[in-house]
Amino acid sequence: MRIIAAAFMMALITGPALAQDHIQQYREEDKPKTEAQKAEDRRAERAYQRSLSNVPDQKQTDPWGMARPDNASQAAPKPHAKPAAKMAAPKPAAPAGTATK
Repeated sequence: MRIIAAAFMMALITGPALAQDHIQQYREEDKPKTEAQKAEDRRAERAYQRSLSNVPDQKQTDPWGMARPDNASQAAPKPHAKPAAKMAAPKPAAPAGTATK
């Protein structure tokens, strides 16, 4: 019974796959287009070019504009100031085997 059910399921799965139109294989030549298809391609290309001409020119944006003032890009970088006081040397660490009171 399981074999019959498995065969039936395979038949249901393969049916739609075999009903598909031809899919172009690797290195298979394209079919020549009809005059109607060529005219449709030209019309679509003209419509695409017209839609591109309708897009306004956009100014250059600065994504970091909120993070820095406008004149920061023109000003020369300032050298870093030296610290007024030297930092104290860190204390040596206690040996790992000793306990502190």
